[in-house]
Amino acid sequence: MLKHQWMLATAESCTGGLIAGACTDLAGSSAWFERGFVTYSNAAKTEQLGVDAALIATHGAVSEPVVRAMAQGALQHSHAQVAVAVTGVAGPTGGSADKPVGTVWFGWATPAGVRSEVQHFAGDRAAVRAATVQHALARLVEFLA
Repeated sequence: MLKHQWMLATAESCTGGLIAGACTDLAGSSAWFERGFVTYSNAAKTEQLGVDAALIATHGAVSEPVVRAMAQGALQHSHAQVAVAVTGVAGPTGGSADKPVGTVWFGWATPAGVRSEVQHFAGDRAAVRAATVQHALARLVEFLA
């Protein structure tokens, strides 16, 4: 982030701010961390990030279109040049046949565009959330390299 002189924003649902917390645990992070959005509810995704409610109604909160909109919204509603967004089913309840517990969608946005992917993590709620934080930041570093 420092190399590019970019700032980071996070848009988090299932992690409830853990990604922002991991970033701000690092001394000096104010030089590259701009803000975090904890948008746990669908209303928060719409109100804070501008995610279209119809998109959520059509695809569900845990979906590629929604995480991409979350990442784009984090850029549009901040002064950051990079955003990471996550939405998923951490469990132990809330899963379905299509989106079982451990399903997490990721989005990374820059002014050049958005990348997204899905992962399926095993374990309890804490394990899914920890794996989500680790994956979100590891891939962010890969994309910036």
